[in-house]
Amino acid sequence: MNSPERLPPQLPEPPQLLQRIAQPLPYAEALLEQFGQLSRLAKADDLPAGLVQAAAQLASCELSQLYLLDSTHTRLTLAGEWLDGQAHPEHSASLPSDYDGEQLLQYCLCQNRHLSLANLDHNLHETSFLPARDQAWRSLLCLPLQDEQGRVGGLLLLASHAIRELEGFAGSLASLGTFALTQHQLLQRLRASQATPLSTTPASLPSSGYGLIGSSAPMRAVYQLVGKVLHNPVSVLLTGETGTGKEVVARAIHDCGFRRSQAFIVQNCASLPENLLESELFGYRKGAFTGAERDRKGLFDAADGGTLFLDEIGDMPLALQAKLLRVLQEGEVRPLGSTATHKVDVRIIAATHRDLRALVEDGRFREDLFYRLSHFPIALPPLRERAEDILQLARHFATEAACFLQRDAYRWSEAALDHLAGYAFPGNVRELKGLIARAVLLCEGDELLPEHFNLHPANPVEDNCMNLRERLERVERNLLLDCLRKNRGNQSQAARELGLPRRTLLYRMDRLKISPADV
Repeated sequence: MNSPERLPPQLPEPPQLLQRIAQPLPYAEALLEQFGQLSRLAKADDLPAGLVQAAAQLASCELSQLYLLDSTHTRLTLAGEWLDGQAHPEHSASLPSDYDGEQLLQYCLCQNRHLSLANLDHNLHETSFLPARDQAWRSLLCLPLQDEQGRVGGLLLLASHAIRELEGFAGSLASLGTFALTQHQLLQRLRASQATPLSTTPASLPSSGYGLIGSSAPMRAVYQLVGKVLHNPVSVLLTGETGTGKEVVARAIHDCGFRRSQAFIVQNCASLPENLLESELFGYRKGAFTGAERDRKGLFDAADGGTLFLDEIGDMPLALQAKLLRVLQEGEVRPLGSTATHKVDVRIIAATHRDLRALVEDGRFREDLFYRLSHFPIALPPLRERAEDILQLARHFATEAACFLQRDAYRWSEAALDHLAGYAFPGNVRELKGLIARAVLLCEGDELLPEHFNLHPANPVEDNCMNLRERLERVERNLLLDCLRKNRGNQSQAARELGLPRRTLLYRMDRLKISPADV
């Protein structure tokens, strides 16, 4: 009887991330080595350059760029570039939140999906973000990178002069980029904590404020309400003007409460259209819609056991409000494309600057959801009602900015403190923080002076000399500026909120001399 023929041993198939790589095993070794090199970098400033170099070498591309979103997710900045085998210095220019003219970058950021173009058509695609070269760029790969909260925190871009299929590198380089991004954020926080003198911590943070800053009577009332919900699973509704720190309070409730060891997830309900917001919150099943190539968990599942902060809840579409109500009542989530529900344990903290009761009366917000959310409302006071906190906040923000820039602490002139104390701050704490950051950058010595602050308080003498038309124009100008700032400069959203055609808004902005720099 003949012995069975012995077959040669079969090599294991490469992992899914590497199946489209020509030589997966050598590539996997090189990828693992790059992970190790990035993990050994001890300075946050070295990570962007290390990542773009690693990505360019792994994909054999002439160009690699890293774009990072700022902490407010409103500006996109080129943080690192590897071009033709060498690192290029960081660029100071940044793109605004609508990325006007950069449709490829906008697609990847807003859709949270990678983009691969094997034959780049410069007549069809806007590519002004690519460096000008005699030889045209023929192929491109753009990958969104997620931060610790699962939000898009930046973009990794690769380009080549050759017509190449770069799709196979998407999965592995996205993993490498996300790793580098989280390392970058971790090292930044570590540097800030090491630079902050321990002796100043108790003075800048009231012990009763749960990490919040301010000792005024309105803030003490907020602290008292926050203390009631820390260890209670009740939903919380935070109200207040734009810039009063609603997300900061939401994070304080989470960080000091019984869910502190679980995830804290943030979603702005006004930042996405209805269909994208629904899939982002509830997830979807493979085949639920065109492009749904795999199952994807939503933010409710990502926040299971923790906290989901829904900012600008007043802008949530009515259809989604009904699904949110079911989550609040039953603790059940049904992903798009699924017929089955599953339980989640998520604490909801919602926030809005709108009058929800007025929206209910107008039929733009569900009454049952309003009453469900408003079981425990916390109203945050505007900065003008807690004027005694302004100087305390200003000193804290100046120390924070100095630590970030690795500078020595600044002294405050009495004139500068008086200058701040006499301003109404229509943009609240957010405006104050921005003014302090700008002043620190302008200060060339070690003392902050009034000229470092760009404040324009109203002039009562001038007001008395104005006729009725001029007074009305001032009121209209302030109204348009407030609406544009609230919508972060997005003119289409501002026009929609004001009930105006966009061309009318542009005409009024031109007539009232409102430029994008004023927003």
